Amino acid sequence: MQAVIAILAFAGLMAVKSTLAAQHVMGGSQGWEESVDFDSWSSDQSFKVGDQLVFKYSGLHSVVELGSETAYKSCDLGTTVNSLSSGNDVVKLSKTGTRYFACGTPGHCEQGMKVKVNVVSSDSTAVPSPGSGSSSDSDSSSGHGLRRASIGYMLAVGSLIMGLVWSF
Repeated sequence: MQAVIAILAFAGLMAVKSTLAAQHVMGGSQGWEESVDFDSWSSDQSFKVGDQLVFKYSGLHSVVELGSETAYKSCDLGTTVNSLSSGNDVVKLSKTGTRYFACGTPGHCEQGMKVKVNVVSSDSTAVPSPGSGSSSDSDSSSGHGLRRASIGYMLAVGSLIMGLVWSF
């Protein structure tokens, strides 16, 4: 019985860990579009290792990852590290550091359709800096609000309780 409890507790803790990883929809509810102020939007986000960036956009756009801050600032699309064009692209943040993304459509990067993402350790307690994005956009589109953590904790506690009930 103790083995069952240990397994259920471990499964619950794994559920907590997986729910703490966030999906950040670039631009919130507007998506990857020219009208979004990506500097303001990203200042309200906290990007951690294990999180995912989701780029949702129409056929008029694409996503390119740029290799350096210099390329990002000058919109040098000749130094792309990766190109995406499905309209629903997911990029996993697998290590700490800064990553740079822009729209690959000529002229869009120069018009501000670009974003810099600073990725911190998943065990970091970094809090996003204040910005002009609304909190509802931040919680619903980035997926890293209290609601996700609470679900994970409920799963962990529920698994532990179930294990205790089964042991009697």
